[in-house]
Amino acid sequence: MGARLLCLCLLTALLGYYIYSPLPPELAQPGTVMLASAALRALGHLSEVAELLGLMHYMEGLRLITTVELVAPTSDENVTVTDTELGGVPVRLYLPKRPPGGLRRAVLFFHGGGWCLGDAGMHGYDLMSRRISNELNAVVVSVNYRLAPLHRFPAQFEDVYVVTKFFLQSKVLSQYGVDPARVCVAGDSAGGNLAAAVAQQLSEDPEVKTKLRAQVLIYPALQALDLDLPSYRDNAHKPLLPRSLMVRFWSEYLSPEPALRAAMAANRHAPPEAGRLLPLVNWSRWLPAAMRGARTPTRARPCARWRGAGGAPALLDRVRAAAGAAGALRCRPRRSVLTCEHDVLRDDGAMYAAPRLRAAGVPVTHHHAGDAFHGAMTFLAWPLELAVGHRLFNTCVEWLKENL
Repeated sequence: MGARLLCLCLLTALLGYYIYSPLPPELAQPGTVMLASAALRALGHLSEVAELLGLMHYMEGLRLITTVELVAPTSDENVTVTDTELGGVPVRLYLPKRPPGGLRRAVLFFHGGGWCLGDAGMHGYDLMSRRISNELNAVVVSVNYRLAPLHRFPAQFEDVYVVTKFFLQSKVLSQYGVDPARVCVAGDSAGGNLAAAVAQQLSEDPEVKTKLRAQVLIYPALQALDLDLPSYRDNAHKPLLPRSLMVRFWSEYLSPEPALRAAMAANRHAPPEAGRLLPLVNWSRWLPAAMRGARTPTRARPCARWRGAGGAPALLDRVRAAAGAAGALRCRPRRSVLTCEHDVLRDDGAMYAAPRLRAAGVPVTHHHAGDAFHGAMTFLAWPLELAVGHRLFNTCVEWLKENL
């Protein structure tokens, strides 16, 4: 009896450990957030154990989230949904059934997941894409790019760029009845990184005659040179993207070298050549005053000891990997940047939407959600449905209606 009681107490304590996590008081529906966070932490710990035992890679374990969330390409009364390929890359295509009344808008969407996880067919992304297609009467192309660690940088960028460049051909736009002047790229988290990179590269590609009208970046990851920004410190242990997981995502994306992950965790990974770029991610200069507060400026500095051959070139790639360090001044499409207060990537987006872009004539709208966390927009359906998810999604849709 005593052993059973002890086991029950231990099980209760373990369950309580996973379910309970301190949350900011302003977060609405804390119970739902806590359950989602608990599930992710439990899966993360199991994946760590499986990796230590040599059973599978850590990211393979986390991909169980994708497997559980996958839905078939099912058409409804408003939208025709199919899985197909564009330019040889798999995509999920959403075509509205409503008569266009002229040429349609188009949105190319790149899902999040730290370049290692995610799928266009996940329930949250499928719901977002079909709602965008229906509410904007737009063609939506949701891209299933290759994932790390099997495919590392720049494979993910290459896939989304191939799809975008293919779609922007006159004959393809005509095939889908799309207005060449009303095409947008969008993405969340790692997908926001890819959307920013695609927009930047397209602006420099002489082969592309059709130019993007807009880009929508949803809590994007835009630089890896300084992983000790105030947002990384403020939100190091908050749901659903703790600092340790973001470090793992960046390191898996850029290089197979374990030394890079350790250097990133210590924020001592910037190669000596990064000295010229670090001023562009200097938060004490580029963060809006309201977000800087009274914090003492601390900045990443080049580390002469880091000589990792795998990650250094990508860290310095200001177009394909680190659009936040590029300043994006040559990239003219109007843009919407959404950031969340309780998110390690908050400052990446805030600095990208900094006043220097407006001063350079780049139209930018910065939406900041003080009561939201990373990934909130995908919480659109039962059992993990949040009012804040609908609010953020509606914010993006309304911006697209006005600007695309």
